[in-house]
Amino acid sequence: LSGPSTNWHLKENARDHHTSKFSSKELIVRRGQAFIVTFNGTEQPEQSLTFIAETGPKPSKLAKTQATFGISSTVSKESWSAVLQSTSSNSVSISISSPPNAVIGRYKLSVQTTSSGSSSPASLGTFVLLFNPWSSGDDVFMPNKAECEEYVLEEFGIIFAGNKNHINSFGWNFGQFQGDILNICLSMLDRSLNYRQDPATDVSHRNDPKYLGRVLSAMVNANDDQGVLLGNWSGNYEGGKSPSSWTGSGEILQNWKKSGFKPVRYGQCWVFAAVLTTVLRCLGIPTRTITNFSSAHDADGNLRVDEFYDASGNHLDRAADSIWNFHVWNESWFSRSDLDPSYSGWQVLDATPQEESGGIYQCGPASRNAIKEGDVDLDYDCPFVFAEVNADCMYWNYDPATGKKTLMFSKSTVIGQFISTKAVGKDDRVDVTNDYKYEEGSTKERDIFKKARKKLGLEDKFDPTAPTPQEIDQKPDISGKFKVSGPLEVGKDLNLILVLANLQSDAKTVHLNMTAWSTVYTRRPVHEIWKDSISVTLSPKEEKQFPIKISYTEYQQQLTTDNTIQVTALCHVEGGIQVLVQRDITLDNPAIDIQVLGEAKVNKEVDVEVIFTNPIDTEVMDCVLQVEGNDLLRGILEIDVPPLKASEKSSTKFKLIPFETGPKHLLVNFSCDKFADIKTFKMVNVID
Repeated sequence: LSGPSTNWHLKENARDHHTSKFSSKELIVRRGQAFIVTFNGTEQPEQSLTFIAETGPKPSKLAKTQATFGISSTVSKESWSAVLQSTSSNSVSISISSPPNAVIGRYKLSVQTTSSGSSSPASLGTFVLLFNPWSSGDDVFMPNKAECEEYVLEEFGIIFAGNKNHINSFGWNFGQFQGDILNICLSMLDRSLNYRQDPATDVSHRNDPKYLGRVLSAMVNANDDQGVLLGNWSGNYEGGKSPSSWTGSGEILQNWKKSGFKPVRYGQCWVFAAVLTTVLRCLGIPTRTITNFSSAHDADGNLRVDEFYDASGNHLDRAADSIWNFHVWNESWFSRSDLDPSYSGWQVLDATPQEESGGIYQCGPASRNAIKEGDVDLDYDCPFVFAEVNADCMYWNYDPATGKKTLMFSKSTVIGQFISTKAVGKDDRVDVTNDYKYEEGSTKERDIFKKARKKLGLEDKFDPTAPTPQEIDQKPDISGKFKVSGPLEVGKDLNLILVLANLQSDAKTVHLNMTAWSTVYTRRPVHEIWKDSISVTLSPKEEKQFPIKISYTEYQQQLTTDNTIQVTALCHVEGGIQVLVQRDITLDNPAIDIQVLGEAKVNKEVDVEVIFTNPIDTEVMDCVLQVEGNDLLRGILEIDVPPLKASEKSSTKFKLIPFETGPKHLLVNFSCDKFADIKTFKMVNVID
């Protein structure tokens, strides 16, 4: 940290560098900006002082990981410099500036006096240098101060989930300034594959946000490098924590370090994205989470997603392609020195392991502007991200006996809807779909899609998965949709109406095979819940409604922690083509309520009450309440709650002692044997 005689002026420097939220005894500053250091023990004239700042295992001037500089009269913009502030009989105060493109990380600072001949430099101690979005010379410069506050300094986030018909959200504690998080982020860099292969070169690239973003997108998942989180989408999370039970990144990063850097179990997309947000905000790169509804995972790179169903209407898990109810990734803000300036700004990074890029599971940075304009030939991973928001969808009927597949229909407007992120300074949802693509169905959007296919050489190539022109032109005789009637809540029966309409002026006979499956949010089928088949005759232009009821007892045992059910009706029309009707349903958990009983004041106890009412007619057991909140309590509070009889109401009280003023967020997660991970949050305004 420091030699016995160094004064790092921690408070003043931290205030000037927007690093006051770190709870470190070490100086943490941002690049391209001056900081003050005072040291004593030198009797020499100031002019004879030389400073050495160095980082990484093999500091060198060539790699820009070592700088030597003397006292000068003015600050240099291009290199490290020191300007004398004041001197007294035995101490010197200097103002040190780093260039705006300096390598970030932990530095050693030493001083040497020329007149002392060859004596070795005296160590002044260490400090940490971060990116500086407040400085116009930095690649991550963000001119809007409110955005800097949100995307670098805000520790509370809101992540959107559910599905396109039913968007829900939950709070998350990024906690980038908690105790040891900065050290864990720095050690994450030192555990990357790039560092292991060539430490000196890796460190020399740490001035570049696009390099670090890409490296960290690989390190947050455990797939190639013993990174932070192990993904699991099976619906069975034994041997770890279910992805939906986390409420913040701090616990995950601390667990990773405590276990000797063994991957933490388990993550799904929003957990990967939230942890990457924490790490990048911690290092000073403005970052946010983005949720894309009906998100395509295009495994074969043809900008088409193929879905297969059997004759009974079961959604077959046979294609590598898939459409997720939602997917969460990151946007980070920085300029692209490698591309035309029009591609600077928000860059897409994705730490969820989906497809390899350059031989390992990493994704991005893909310029958001490049995605919108269909410039999928630019670095990095633009075709994959383009497909996530704009692929075309092909729905096939597949016969396992013969291996024959027939196209039922295709859609170009399904993928990439309600792309969402948290508002700046508010707990609202902001829709950024128009920043990813032109309006669905517009000629401009189709032109961009064709341009993207052309750039990938998909226009002329024979594509065995492509439908034939006859298949595309077939028009169905009937149409169908599922309507919801009644509440979509765990614990309540699920009531749907299948609406079928005959589009023709002659009668049609239809044989329907219907199924309902519990799924994970990626729409991977997990358990069959219900099935039925009926035959109906629709007179010309007739519309008929068929009520469907799936009782709580039928689905209760099969539901995953995602609370998602996929309902499908495959309609075999006599003498016509098959029609697929389907709907993805997300059920809401019952509500929990948080009350703060009294005023929240710094260093004063305040009571909080959490209320939950059991909505079902059986007892719920194994109830656990998990609470966390920055500046409200240290660590995570776990409280066991007694079992609750049918319709019984429980009240759980605990105390907080807030230690900082301002608006703070308390996050609560309640779980029991019948309901997984009921989440809520409450803003607590802490006063002096």
